[in-house]
Amino acid sequence: MIRPNALVAFAVACAGIAMFSAMDAVMKSLTLAIGTYNTMLWRSFAGIGLSGLPWLWRRSKRPSRAAMRLHAERGIVSAVMALLFFWGLARTPMAQAIALSFIAPVIAQGLSVVLLKEQVRRGALQGSALAFGGVSVIIAGQAVAMTTSDAWWGMAAVLLSAVCYAYNIILMRRQAQIADPLEVAVFQNVAVTACLALAMPWLAQGLPLQHLPMILVAAALASVSLWLLSWAYARAEASYLAPVEFTAFLWAVLWGLVVFGEPLGAFTLLGAALIVIGCLIAARASALERDVIP
Repeated sequence: MIRPNALVAFAVACAGIAMFSAMDAVMKSLTLAIGTYNTMLWRSFAGIGLSGLPWLWRRSKRPSRAAMRLHAERGIVSAVMALLFFWGLARTPMAQAIALSFIAPVIAQGLSVVLLKEQVRRGALQGSALAFGGVSVIIAGQAVAMTTSDAWWGMAAVLLSAVCYAYNIILMRRQAQIADPLEVAVFQNVAVTACLALAMPWLAQGLPLQHLPMILVAAALASVSLWLLSWAYARAEASYLAPVEFTAFLWAVLWGLVVFGEPLGAFTLLGAALIVIGCLIAARASALERDVIP
């Protein structure tokens, strides 16, 4: 029997990833223009304003102590994760960076069993295996084209970011169970900004006014993505939603081609096809209540 709520959560999570992928394209442009740290810093400040307004307007109650601990923990992990990812993204094609980051949901599925005591569903496992096979095809094709040491350093940074993101997925699930999406978004921005602000005396530079609109767009996309993903993770298990991350590759191909003129090769197309098929298998089979590995 298919659970409609699980399918809705899966669709909402897909929309959240789409918003996040559009934000990646904006952030890559800003990182190339003003650097990784300053892009992250000013986007986080803007994010506090954009996510804080609806939270204050609703007159929300103060978060619980347990929620504040999770907000702080996820903020630290997210700050490290984002700095590594956007630094690497500025040095590698978008499709390649997103493909490398797909190790995260595979790790997250294992962590969800260990840390959240969730059961592994056959469909999620099979779909992730097929999608990860698609990622491997893409990495093999991209590795042939990489010749500069800068690209290899970028790849290493994205892989380290992916490890952080795997744990971030687990934190997202725990956070969504005790805090609503508006609270998650505002305190996520506050925690990340607090971490980044520690280095302001040494690294911060004034934001050129011509980049302000794009900073606001990036902050808005990040906030909407947080709202959608928090809503989805409050209604479905992390092991079930983890394969949603693979859809980010399709958006990365689009933005990489349209915005940055990054070419799309045969390896990329083949890998993308495997990713889509894997996600469809996971979305359908994992929604079956009896589809659980004993």
